[in-house]
Amino acid sequence: MTDDLPDRIRAEIGDDPNIGEIRMFGGICFMLNGNMLVGTMKDGKLLARVGDEQEAAALTKPGAARMNFTGRDMKGFVLVGPEALDDKALREWIAMASTYVGPMPPKKKK
Repeated sequence: MTDDLPDRIRAEIGDDPNIGEIRMFGGICFMLNGNMLVGTMKDGKLLARVGDEQEAAALTKPGAARMNFTGRDMKGFVLVGPEALDDKALREWIAMASTYVGPMPPKKKK
């Protein structure tokens, strides 16, 4: 299931022209209007950008933990273990991330 996570995310988000992909954190990051939405980690985990306001609720979900990158906790970013990512859970994580990232202004291209 580890290798198919990017394809599962693509199937959920469809052909939204506002979604792009870049390589980041050893996996693939899906960007909404240039802002990070969700991503895949090389160990099969999902990275979801849920923001500060949704973080406490997100951390109560199965398989969820705050992202720690190079020894530093990243508030508003949650990692979800692959064992907790059935299709329904994946949809819910993408929806939660979209609730936070969707209202952000688009990033200007450099």
